[in-house]
Amino acid sequence: MIQGSIVALVTPMDNQGAVDFDSLGKLCEFHIEQGTDALVAVGTTGESATLSEQEHCEVIKFVVDKVAHRIPVIAGTGSNSTSEAINLTRHAKELGANACLIVTPYYNKPTQEGLFLHHKAIAEAVDIPQILYNVPGRTACDMLPETVGRLAKIPNIVGVKEATGDLTRVTKLRELTRPDFALYTGDDASSREFCLLGGNGSITVTGNVAPRLVHEMIMAAIEGDSKKAKEIDHKLDALHRDLFIQANPIPVKWAVAEMGLMQKGIRLPLTWLTHDCEETVRVAMRQAGVI
Repeated sequence: MIQGSIVALVTPMDNQGAVDFDSLGKLCEFHIEQGTDALVAVGTTGESATLSEQEHCEVIKFVVDKVAHRIPVIAGTGSNSTSEAINLTRHAKELGANACLIVTPYYNKPTQEGLFLHHKAIAEAVDIPQILYNVPGRTACDMLPETVGRLAKIPNIVGVKEATGDLTRVTKLRELTRPDFALYTGDDASSREFCLLGGNGSITVTGNVAPRLVHEMIMAAIEGDSKKAKEIDHKLDALHRDLFIQANPIPVKWAVAEMGLMQKGIRLPLTWLTHDCEETVRVAMRQAGVI
């Protein structure tokens, strides 16, 4: 089981919106040095929605090759088309990803039965560990714990990223799933409490900016050291909040660029962080000690 701080990696771009592979390589090395436990390539934070299929696969391959088995690499391969999700997941397996993160179909609003059949079809088509991804704030589709419980009976569906921020779901999900089924939070602000309640880690945006602190906080929470986890998380409070002052990944890409780790590049329809928000994010970074 992959545990700890799993960073939803930004995809660096130049000022024309082209993928910047040099900076991507530097980011991979940065996270390994800082203690990040695993990386997600081409998730929501990696701007998967606006990368072409070719770019999608190129980024996954690059990250897998650069990391070279030093930490696990999870590939984002979800789609609101089941056949497309199967295709992306198949490519990710061929490219050497350790697992896939598969978001619930967005926009078309499937029923719970539709969600079950969608994920079942992907799992049966591609023999790679798969993590469900529930983020109704983005998809307008909420995968209920009961549906996760049904899907957890499929051997290669190995976990769920629960990004609702609803901590009452942790206990319910644990009751409905097998003992080795991983529970990850996708909500940085409640990640400490999630892991103290029995979660296995966080698929984190904040970890892009403060990877060492997020790793230490999440591991303390997993180990049940609530005092240590709280002390570290206090330094991260402002980042958890202000990295979402505009739509993710706008603020986090600005922050990573501010740290000198990549160029100032993002792809339309997203735009660069507006000037009036810069100082708010900068203050949060100072509180965390990253600048």
